[in-house]
Amino acid sequence: MIETGLLMIILLVVSFISIIILALIITRMLDKIATLKAEIEKLKGSLNEMDEQAKLIVRTDMELNKTQEDLDKKITGLYSLQRLSRAISTTLEEGQIFQMIELHYLEELGFEKACAFLWDDSAKHFELNMHSGYAREEADGIISAVNSQKDNFLGLIRNEKTLSSITKSSAEANFKEEIPAIFKIASFVLSPVLPKEGEKGLFFVGTDNGETVLNEGDEELITILANQLGQALENARLFDKTWRSQQGLEQKVEERTRDLSRALAKLEAVSRRKSDFISSVSHELRTPLTSIKGYAAILLTGKLGDLPKDIRERLDKINRHSDELVHMVNDLLDIARIESGKVAMRKESLNLKSITEKISDLLSVQLKEKHIALIIDTADNAASISADRSQFERVFINLLSNAIKFTPEKGKITVTSHKTDAGVQVDVTDTGCGIPEAALSAIFEEFYRVDNAINQEVKGTGLGLSLVKHIIEAHGGKIWVKSKVGTGSTFSFTIPNEA
Repeated sequence: MIETGLLMIILLVVSFISIIILALIITRMLDKIATLKAEIEKLKGSLNEMDEQAKLIVRTDMELNKTQEDLDKKITGLYSLQRLSRAISTTLEEGQIFQMIELHYLEELGFEKACAFLWDDSAKHFELNMHSGYAREEADGIISAVNSQKDNFLGLIRNEKTLSSITKSSAEANFKEEIPAIFKIASFVLSPVLPKEGEKGLFFVGTDNGETVLNEGDEELITILANQLGQALENARLFDKTWRSQQGLEQKVEERTRDLSRALAKLEAVSRRKSDFISSVSHELRTPLTSIKGYAAILLTGKLGDLPKDIRERLDKINRHSDELVHMVNDLLDIARIESGKVAMRKESLNLKSITEKISDLLSVQLKEKHIALIIDTADNAASISADRSQFERVFINLLSNAIKFTPEKGKITVTSHKTDAGVQVDVTDTGCGIPEAALSAIFEEFYRVDNAINQEVKGTGLGLSLVKHIIEAHGGKIWVKSKVGTGSTFSFTIPNEA
């Protein structure tokens, strides 16, 4: 009996110990399960955070693309408007003015159809002066429909008001709805052509592409073009009257000369309006660019979590393209400000040699990469100039950067200066590919880029040389270029003597 009792006690002790061990094992397993759950929740949080980052990157990328598309459209529109303005200003014959408007210019503005008609006051109807994108039969039908509603169209001329697909005024609401049916388009801009003398009329552009979305910038561009057409007609008519007037009518000739001066003042006002428009567009682009660059910078710092390599590469690309757009916007703003006289050149006495050496140091990496020799030769009597330091440094940066860009490896760039009667002349000569003779007259125009293999490979805005020209002229100097294809180019500019 004693042995049996002892055995029972031993069994109870062993069972108790087994229960304790089993409890410890279960407790440890529960702790592991809790730890695993915490890790799972942490992983879920990381995945959610990465998902938000990916969404933010996609949104930022879409905003950047939209901004770049809008900027490209506006720049293309301004360039096309500039070429159109130049085309219609090349003739003083009224019958040829509308024929100077070529369809491909309008297509660059986003329109493939156009009409122009003037009011014949003696016949009391509109005459079709130009049509593009329409067959002759379609154009005849359009002018017939216009004359059937001539009071509505004359109202636009009397009110000097532009009507478009995005016009919100209720006064023309009913009439606006009839325009697409008359001209067989989806979107349009209809702007009055208002020369000071003679018949007035209307200029119409439209598109039957339902996906094309017009904005106020499109309406503004066509309004400016219509104003320039009116001024071109006015100039042509004034010229015709002046040419036909007899030499003995001196008073009449003087009156017409004053009219031409006023017309020139209006053209200058339109030019200022263009500069203000560029400045306004550039300011509007700065806000989204700042936002995009800010988002990209926050993500790149890693404050929102570590980024995978491919996402970081895309963010770097966003950052780089944002910097390029900011640089373009700043150049546009600087050109507009200099043109409008809003930038005062803070002149001071500068040492030309020290400036050129400073810029050569800044560009030393590019020079070394292409093994290009830079030679600076400043005459002692041409070492001191009076200029705005920051603006003058920009002149050298642009000219030397261009020279490096177009000079092959192991080439040579020379910067020389010498005294002239007008002041100091600086010459920047390279041994690059040169510029075709046909392009020399346009090389300093805004957005102009020479059509060559290097420009096709390297992106650029075509604003650098235009900015240089504006800075030099704001200092009272002038700039020109001599070049020969395959030999190289020499960009020369002068700075007047110190006052």
